[in-house]
Amino acid sequence: MSLLWLRVVQLEESTNTTDAVAQAQTGPAAQAPPPDDGANDILIVGNDSRTDMQGNPLSAELLRELRTEATETLNTDTLILLRIPRAGGRTSAVSIPRDTSVTVPGLENEEKINGAYGITKARTAQRMVDAGESDRRKIERESDDAGRTALIQAVQLLTGVRVDHYAEVSLYGFYLLTDVIDGVDVCLNRSTSDPDSGASFASGPQTVRGGDAVSFVRQRNGLPRGDLDRIVRQQTFLSSAMRKVMSGDLLTDTAKLNALSDAVSKSVVMDEGLHFLDLVNQAQALASGEVTFVTIPVTGVGARNARKQSIITVDVPAVRRYVAALISDSPPAPAAPPSSPPSSPPASPPPSPPGFASKGMLDLGAPALARQPAVPCVD
Repeated sequence: MSLLWLRVVQLEESTNTTDAVAQAQTGPAAQAPPPDDGANDILIVGNDSRTDMQGNPLSAELLRELRTEATETLNTDTLILLRIPRAGGRTSAVSIPRDTSVTVPGLENEEKINGAYGITKARTAQRMVDAGESDRRKIERESDDAGRTALIQAVQLLTGVRVDHYAEVSLYGFYLLTDVIDGVDVCLNRSTSDPDSGASFASGPQTVRGGDAVSFVRQRNGLPRGDLDRIVRQQTFLSSAMRKVMSGDLLTDTAKLNALSDAVSKSVVMDEGLHFLDLVNQAQALASGEVTFVTIPVTGVGARNARKQSIITVDVPAVRRYVAALISDSPPAPAAPPSSPPSSPPASPPPSPPGFASKGMLDLGAPALARQPAVPCVD
């Protein structure tokens, strides 16, 4: 048995599991797509939970480090659907903007997709308390799984594909993981400052870790295209992080591996059928530039729903056609730029970073990353 395999087994033993994927395919609200849609689909989720895996609140000091002490709601601010063609071919990483307005099974009105998990979790927890349940860990576990199930179902309704596997990392876990790998290399076109996310960065190349890494991927205020530019940051950050992981000694350094296992046990949840070796394989593809980053086509940016929340609108049939075409022999055509209210920033893609594809980093519905080792500068 290879050393790498032993290391992967060690990581798997540290991982928390969920049956939300199986739950999402059953029941009257499921509306599950057919299981054989031509791809193995892994939903990767980043949430901003303010509790640990047992539901215990994180300390005030730690929340300050995470730059997230101002709010108590749970949102899923990173949603990436990995589409791995079963017949072989290039994997696509499909980003879904957090402000996308969608139907969420079990909820009365359309919601921003980043609220599907948190709203369902809160309602489930309250129902359990009202029914007399007092076991805090049971409430936390079951309400979390209800939230995950609702999120998976919302993604399936939006994209028309069946989610086969699920991987989730909390904000705290993200913080820990960036420390384990000694930071991630990024580059900004210009200096930026945003009190809401805690972002305060100079222009040019730099290495971010811990709270700074959290702020880097969470900032949207002050960016030309808000949530869409945040997705560009998340895509470039993920690619850079995977290059760092696969090119370093993480899986052979005992101290680092122990720290990684500790971080995983505190913050990572995967479905019972997903194995760390699957993620290692995808990490290798990400690190080598063999994954195409795309974002679902959208129809409008900066609209307001009935509760005056800023939302991103989509044409669901168009999203489904686009996502389905990612595993066909003919790649989908780039989507037209979304319309925006006069008060919104322009939705057109930014200029291409040096050394990257001729299209912008987030030409909506078009590849966002090319096979280049350099870290691109983004907004």
